[in-house]
Amino acid sequence: MNPAECNQAAALLWRHFSAPSRFDDLPLSCRPVDRSQAYAVQAEWARLSGEPVVGWKIAATAKAGQQHIGVDGPLAGRLLRNRVLAPNAVIDLSGNAMRVAEVEFAFRMARDLPMRDQPYSLDEVMAAVGSLHRSVEVPDSRFLDFAKVGAAQLIADDACASWLVLDEAITTDWRALDLAAHAVSASINGLKVADGSGAAVLGDPRTALTWIANELRVHGPGLRTGDVVTTGTAIVPAPIAPGDHFEADYGPLGRLSVSFAVAS
Repeated sequence: MNPAECNQAAALLWRHFSAPSRFDDLPLSCRPVDRSQAYAVQAEWARLSGEPVVGWKIAATAKAGQQHIGVDGPLAGRLLRNRVLAPNAVIDLSGNAMRVAEVEFAFRMARDLPMRDQPYSLDEVMAAVGSLHRSVEVPDSRFLDFAKVGAAQLIADDACASWLVLDEAITTDWRALDLAAHAVSASINGLKVADGSGAAVLGDPRTALTWIANELRVHGPGLRTGDVVTTGTAIVPAPIAPGDHFEADYGPLGRLSVSFAVAS
């Protein structure tokens, strides 16, 4: 895939992201066929946005998420600064086709994990983490039938990134907790709609973080100090609609809320 083809694919995706609008597939002339090409398109897409990349999302770390977008394993996507919001944000759902919210565990890196030949271990990755955060992701895709386009096109489409609501760092001793067994739930307008746990996230959110450290170790650019990584949904993605108030409950680790609207 040459630079012109990469730019063509990224420009098309960015145009539909900005609109927002949807299309069927990337043209064969600029369609990535593997992860390496797909991440190159994604990097160019982020460059075209003009926004700094402040971290990463992991899509499809749970079986439910994999089924939702039609893949059999995780995908990494970039987080743009203007798409990361504070708690109690109101998100405009106009143009959002997926219309689901996800309860996630997020980490902020305190040290670089650069590209290298040797895989990172879980212990190495966790030693580079500075803090744990509550997060709610509201994903979306630029493809009309996102469950059929395949992993490479979805990676190029920034792994279905759209919005992330990110809370302040958790101040309790979270490192002593079993995050795999840690229960979470989601409520909409005061009614519980989903239960889950960290085990839904590749068995453990720390395992998911190790996965992306090694994905970016191979495909670039690696994890960097200050990067936020949201590790994937710990619940079955919950359907949302304009007017809904969504609350993620992490038990003793606190709660995080977001509301949804459509621009008038």
